[in-house]
Amino acid sequence: MRSLLRLWPYVRPVRLRLFTAAFVAILASCLSLVIPLILKWMVDGPVADRDPGGVWLGALYLLLLGIAEAVLFGFRRWLVARPLAGVEASMRADLYRRLQRLPVAFHDRWPSGQLLSRGTTDLMLLRMFLAFPLTFLVVNSATILVGFVILFAQDWSLGLVLLVPVVPLVILCSVFETKYSLVARKAQDQTGDLTTVVEESVLGIRIVKGFGRHRSQAQAFKALSQRLRSTELGKARLLAGIWALITTIPELAIGAALVLGTIQVADGSLSAGTLVAFLSTALALRWPVESIGFLLAMSQEAATATDRYFEVMDATEEQDTAGAARAEAPAAAPAGLVFEGVEFRYPDAEPGSPPVLARIDLEVRPGETMALVGGTGSGKTTLTALVPRLHEVTGGRITLDGEDIATMERTRLRELVSVAFEEPTLFSATVGENVRMGAEDADEEQVRRALSVAQADFVHRLPKGLDTEVGEQGLSLSGGQRQRLALARAVVGEPRFLVLDDPLSALDVHTETLVEAALRRVLEETTAVVVAHRPSTVMLADRVALLSGGRIAAVGTHQELLRSNAEYAWLMSGAEPGGGGPGADRGDGPLARGAGPGGGGPVPADEDPGTTAPGPVTTTKVPAEEGTR
Repeated sequence: MRSLLRLWPYVRPVRLRLFTAAFVAILASCLSLVIPLILKWMVDGPVADRDPGGVWLGALYLLLLGIAEAVLFGFRRWLVARPLAGVEASMRADLYRRLQRLPVAFHDRWPSGQLLSRGTTDLMLLRMFLAFPLTFLVVNSATILVGFVILFAQDWSLGLVLLVPVVPLVILCSVFETKYSLVARKAQDQTGDLTTVVEESVLGIRIVKGFGRHRSQAQAFKALSQRLRSTELGKARLLAGIWALITTIPELAIGAALVLGTIQVADGSLSAGTLVAFLSTALALRWPVESIGFLLAMSQEAATATDRYFEVMDATEEQDTAGAARAEAPAAAPAGLVFEGVEFRYPDAEPGSPPVLARIDLEVRPGETMALVGGTGSGKTTLTALVPRLHEVTGGRITLDGEDIATMERTRLRELVSVAFEEPTLFSATVGENVRMGAEDADEEQVRRALSVAQADFVHRLPKGLDTEVGEQGLSLSGGQRQRLALARAVVGEPRFLVLDDPLSALDVHTETLVEAALRRVLEETTAVVVAHRPSTVMLADRVALLSGGRIAAVGTHQELLRSNAEYAWLMSGAEPGGGGPGADRGDGPLARGAGPGGGGPVPADEDPGTTAPGPVTTTKVPAEEGTR
């Protein structure tokens, strides 16, 4: 329950209305305790004296009290509705902002369904707690206190009888609170797991249908649903048990007080009106006492929701000063993009495990395009993710035009560096909005230029052109169309540094040729790193860096590496390590001459020449020397 105190910063701006609402509710609840006093007056007065006028007057008093109580409770609800909706909205906005600022490593660890449930179900529970249980824990406590004062004022001996259940009720509530908190946390975590499964099934519906896996997915969902159902039934059993005990024990005390009070009335030591008033007051306190069970249950669920919410809010954000310790390294560095002794190990890696990247030393000169080539799992994508600081290097440093990126503000760094990932993620927005995510202030001409570079002119044939909604994840488009829009997003802002992770993998050879021709013009104006798996992509680069086992194994031009490096020749042509034949040694084979679409030469022997797009023969870019092209 102590965790609920962490909600105070959100509640503080609306505290006046909440305190007012609590006061109004206490006043309304205490009005119900006046009714027994009126009944006492009626029984001992007008009823005993056979005065019909007095009875009617008492009935009028009771009616007015009932109306006043209803109006006050309605006013309380009006007081809390709007501010608490604002508190929920504020907490949800803060959670969303925090999720945007948390490092990629955090999102790698957390299932999206767990985060989604914290932003929806958990915040709804917190709003309900602030609107009802929190207020009525205070209201009912005050009502019980005032009620017992009235009871003792009427007859202290009968009041003591009603006090007897207090000790067992406190013990029962303490045990219930401990057990229920564990079950509530389990249920909310399982709700997050269920949300993850639903989200994955919806996003992967093409895979589910394509492989006919709807039955297995349904069974997996059913299993999780059954687990959640069992947990919810456990919650219900606990709540039913505490409710039964909290209801039964006070009823027994009221029965005992009734017997004792009847004896006192028969003896003449207690008036009938006083007994009626005492029992009416005791019955009026039944609801405040019996409600303790489910109020505690809702409070425990709110406490669990608070813990889950702040698990995310307490996660460490990306820090602009994360590399302050490395900033003490010599500031002087060549212009362009430079990796100096870069090492990287994932945060959740086993202690002592080898790093994913080890001692990466690489210089990409200003205006140069460097291709990164390597086998699957060699660390190419990881290396490119370090440039925009999606991950923090664990050793060495990366500089842009001589400035350590660890000392840059992320906003400025990501204005300098633009990226296109291998998985082209689009958002549920228009085509124009998706492209402008690369440069928010890009005008229509820049957007059209970027679409032209990416050969995404298909956009203009969509129903609403740039204003066409692409749908969730862009699934209304083909893979190649999504990749071209992602490429347009990367180049729309004309960035100084460009990082492309195999940006043409989903394109056909004809479109690839056109994109490469347009992309060459863009690369002439920027410093770029391009992850490449195909010779045609390699031909976009001035030089090539071979990444092997998390290290830079060789750097050179495409032709140089084909002649001198067996691993590179094998990756590019499939030739066996140790030599690719005489042609590979001399550099006069098809790949060495720049084969492939856009490569400036004939296609490889294993490709159908008839599939090559017609057009003028282009030449590869001249390697930069001494900082020039």
